[in-house]
Amino acid sequence: MSIENPQPLWQPDPERSTQAQVTKFQAWAAERHGAPAEGGYPALHRWSVDELDTFWKAVTEWFDVRFSTPYARVLGDRSMPGAEWFPGATLNYAEHALRAAATRPDEPALLHVDETHDPRPVTWTELRRQVGSLAAELRALGVRPGDRVSGYLPNIPQAVVALLATAAVGGVWTSCAPDFGARSVLDRFQQVEPVVLFTVDGYRYGGKEHDRRETVAELRRELPTLRAVVHIPLLGTEAPEGALEWSALTAADVEPVFEQVPFEHPLWVLYSSGTTGLPKAIVQSQGGILVEHLKQLGLHCDLGPEDRFFWYTSTGWMMWNFLVSGLLTGTTVVLYDGSPGYPDTGAQWRVAERTGATLYGTSAAYVMACRKAGVHPSRDFDLSRVRCVATTGSPLPPDGFRWLHDEVGDDLWIASVSGGTDVCSCFAGAVPTLPVYIGELQAPGLGTDLQAWDPDGRPVVEEVGELVVTNPMPSMPVRFWNDPDGSRYHDSYFDTYPGVWRHGDWITVTSRGSVVIHGRSDSTLNRQGVRMGSADIYEAVERLPEIKESLVIGIEQPDGGYWMPLFVHLAPGAVLDDALLDRIKRTIREQLSPRHVPDEVIEVPGIPHTLTGKRIEVPVKRLLQGTALEKAVNPGSIDNLELLHFYEDLARKRA
Repeated sequence: MSIENPQPLWQPDPERSTQAQVTKFQAWAAERHGAPAEGGYPALHRWSVDELDTFWKAVTEWFDVRFSTPYARVLGDRSMPGAEWFPGATLNYAEHALRAAATRPDEPALLHVDETHDPRPVTWTELRRQVGSLAAELRALGVRPGDRVSGYLPNIPQAVVALLATAAVGGVWTSCAPDFGARSVLDRFQQVEPVVLFTVDGYRYGGKEHDRRETVAELRRELPTLRAVVHIPLLGTEAPEGALEWSALTAADVEPVFEQVPFEHPLWVLYSSGTTGLPKAIVQSQGGILVEHLKQLGLHCDLGPEDRFFWYTSTGWMMWNFLVSGLLTGTTVVLYDGSPGYPDTGAQWRVAERTGATLYGTSAAYVMACRKAGVHPSRDFDLSRVRCVATTGSPLPPDGFRWLHDEVGDDLWIASVSGGTDVCSCFAGAVPTLPVYIGELQAPGLGTDLQAWDPDGRPVVEEVGELVVTNPMPSMPVRFWNDPDGSRYHDSYFDTYPGVWRHGDWITVTSRGSVVIHGRSDSTLNRQGVRMGSADIYEAVERLPEIKESLVIGIEQPDGGYWMPLFVHLAPGAVLDDALLDRIKRTIREQLSPRHVPDEVIEVPGIPHTLTGKRIEVPVKRLLQGTALEKAVNPGSIDNLELLHFYEDLARKRA
C-alpha cells in the first residue's frame, strides 16, 4: 500500500527519460494522432485507453508493422470475449522477427549459454538461413497453415528456429520443457494434435545429464497425429528409428517464404491450468502478439538494436515466448539453458555479466534466494551494462527492491511486472520514465485499462480489489483449443463481471497510479511463474493406493517465498512414513514438474467440500492466511464444518 508521500527508491535522470522510446513515441503521437504532448506517461496512458483504436494504429505505424493487405479498421468488434482486431489485414510474425537480418547481418541475434556460462552467438544471417531451410522442409512434410507443430525442448537456439519456421509457414507452435513428465506433456499436446514433434534426447541441469529418450518414445506412441519427429542430439545420441535429423533439415541456404496470414491467425498455443480439468489450451494470434509485444518490449522495456535481453525462463513458460519476441525490436536475445543456481546461487548474474545483458529478467524467488545466500552481484560481477532488472512470477517483496538497489546499483531501474500466460504480456510493470516505489509496479501498460474492482464491480483506489481489464487487448486469446462454444474461455475470465476480463489476482491501485499485487484470488498454483492447476496434482497423487483424497494450496509469503503444502487424507491402515512421503514427492516430480513438489505433506482427518462435492481450496487458503473462519467461508455451503478447524489451528500455530 502507498503511504503519505513516500520517497521513490529510484527516479530516471532527465537524459534517460528524454532518450526513452516511450517519450519519443509520445511526442510523435502528439504530432500525428492527437496524443497529449504534456503530462508525461499518465496522460499518454489515459489517452491510450480512451482512444484505443487510435493508439493501436499509432503503435503499428511507429514500429512499421508490415501489412501485406491493409486493414479495414482497427477494432471491428470491441466486445469481450470476441474483440475483432484489424479485420482484413494479413501479415507474418516471423517476417517481423527476422527483419534485422537486412541491416545487421553479422551481429548476434541470439546468444546461447549453457551451464559452462560461455556465450555462443547465432548471427541474424544464420538465424534467417536456418528458419528458411526448416520452413521449406516443414512445407515438404505437408505442414499447412493451421497445423500444429510441437517442441519438447529446452531453451536452446533450435527451439527459436523451430518456432519461427512454424510461424513462417502459418503453422501453430506449442512447446513444453523437457523437465515435464510424459503425462504433463500429453495433457497439453494431445489436446492440439500436433503433426510434427521437435525433441531432444535429454538435457543438462544442475551439472547432470537427464536422458529423456524413454519419455520421447512414450510421446511418439501417444500422439497418433504425428507425421514426423525431429531429433536434436543435445546429449549426442543417435536419432531413434524413424526420426529425422535436425542438421539435415536446417542445412539448406534458402530464403524464408513467409505465409501471409490473417491478423487473428493462430501463432501459438500456451497452457495455463485452471483448478479443474485439463490445462487450458490458450490460442493467441500472429497479429495480436506482434503488436502487443512490440508495444511491451519497445515502449515499456525500452529495448532496441543496442540491447541484450536476458530472461531466465524455460520453454514451458510464457516468458520464453515473450523473450523470443525481443527479436521484433532488433534486440539480441540471450538464451540460458541450465539451472538458475548452478554451480552457485550467483549463476544468473554471471550469465548477465558474460552476455552484456542490458535488461535482465528473473523471478522474485531468485532475487530473494540471492539475498538469503549473501550474494553480492555488483561486487562479484561486472554488471555495468545492466540498466534494468525485471522480476515476475510472483510479487517482488519490499526487501527484494531494497536488496537490488543496494547490491546491484543505486541507479538501477527495478521493474516488477505482472501479467499472465492468458495474454502472454504484462498488465502492469515497466515504464522507463516513471519513478520506482518500493513494493510497487510502476503503472498499468499502455492500451490496458487496468482497474481494481470490488465484488459489486465498482473501481476502488487504495483498496484491495480484483484485477480487471475493461477493454480488449490484442493478445487476449482468440479462443481456447477444443472449446467449440467458447464456454470455457468465457467462464475463465468473464463469468464474474460480464464483458470485463477478471484475471484472478488481488491488487491495489494506488492514488499515484502505481499497482501493488497481492497474489492469486483463486486457487491456481503459481510456482516461480509456472502455473499448474490443483487438479493435476490430485490426479497424480490420488493414484497412490494409500491416499484417499488430497488438497493442495499455494500461498504467497510476505518475504517473497511461496508455501505450498499438500494435505492428505489417508486410506484406512495407511501411515504417512518416510517411504510414502518419498513416493508422493517422486510421483509429482516425475509425472508433473519438479517445481510443484510440495514444501510439506501434512496428514489431515478429512478434506472439506462444498455441498456439491467440490474441494474448497480458496477458503482453506484464506484460513491459512489468517482470515477468520466466518469471513473465509459461508458455513452453510460446507459438507463438514468441523474439518475446517484443523486448518484454523494450523494457521494459528504457523503465525
